[in-house]
Amino acid sequence: MATIHSIEVCVARVPLDKVTYLSNRTVVDRHYGLVKVRSSDGAEGIGFCYVGNAAGEIFRVAVEQLLAPVLIGRDSLAVEGLWKEMYQESLLQGRMGTVMRALSALDIALWDLNARTAGLPLHKYLGAVELDHVDAYASGGYYVDGKTAEQVGEEMASYVALGFKAVKMKTGRWSPAGEESRVKAAREAIGPDVELMLDCNNGWIDTVQAMQYLRRFEQYDPYFIEEPFSPDDIESHARLTKLTRIPVATAEIGYGRWYHKQLLDMGGASILQTDAAVCGGITEWRRIAAMASGYGIQMCPHWFHDVHAPLVAATQNARYVEFFWDDQVLNFRRLVDRQLTHKEGRVLLHQTPGLGFNFDEAELARYGRWTKVS
Repeated sequence: MATIHSIEVCVARVPLDKVTYLSNRTVVDRHYGLVKVRSSDGAEGIGFCYVGNAAGEIFRVAVEQLLAPVLIGRDSLAVEGLWKEMYQESLLQGRMGTVMRALSALDIALWDLNARTAGLPLHKYLGAVELDHVDAYASGGYYVDGKTAEQVGEEMASYVALGFKAVKMKTGRWSPAGEESRVKAAREAIGPDVELMLDCNNGWIDTVQAMQYLRRFEQYDPYFIEEPFSPDDIESHARLTKLTRIPVATAEIGYGRWYHKQLLDMGGASILQTDAAVCGGITEWRRIAAMASGYGIQMCPHWFHDVHAPLVAATQNARYVEFFWDDQVLNFRRLVDRQLTHKEGRVLLHQTPGLGFNFDEAELARYGRWTKVS
């Protein structure tokens, strides 16, 4: 029986080419937490997460001192049991935030390792709904200095020209009138038949402020409004679902099934954007997706299309993968050796074992260093 022999961990700080703005945040660089889990027979699985814009070394400490010791010497096929033990070990240090993201990365690596050992692409190892491709929306529309409403429209139209039938842009940084000009420009540029998603990144304080914007947006028929409030303000999410005809999407930084159950019980989301690299890994993401199915709720997971494409392909109530066409915002793309491709608005799934890619070690050496636990 092969067992987990060693774990390597790296924190990569990758600067953005341009300072980029969200509704209430400024992003200069991104910190990614990476892991490699190697078995005693030489097989290896990889996992990763986004840690934030600072303090990425917390991820390294969580892996080295807290979670890796739970896994060394254990059978990687005992995924549910290992998840339970890692979660138990992290109760005092962080059932959310960076520690849970570290758990998520390790869980992703276990699934990747097991699928590679089985010789199957991850979506088939999980039990596929889709075998070859999944629907995707092109994500962008960020704020950068000097970018006009018309240029946002041109950007959205460029994604449509690439074949995407759904696109997403940021909102919430400008005044209600200013944001309406951006949404209007996007809708006019892409036409009436392309889905248009709007992402507020926790930008609004309450439903009064939200409705000052959403009353203006409704005429442009958005597919959803994403993260209107702080993720913990579930009551405002629930109230907003009753005030606007625009579906509310959230939970990209929701941790664990218990948070998601409360959100669903209160009617706070029509669409869950649960992120496997945040919520507790592939193991917990699948639990949440199954629970959401019982509520008739759709899954449209948050970024990291490299891991979410196979999950969407293996999940009956999943609709879209969020796809970043270049590396200007999701610059994690620079750290992997093989990119997912797209055709006619669909992401083409890797057909090689596991996740279907590895880290680009030469590129990664520019941004971080590996340390080993064994």
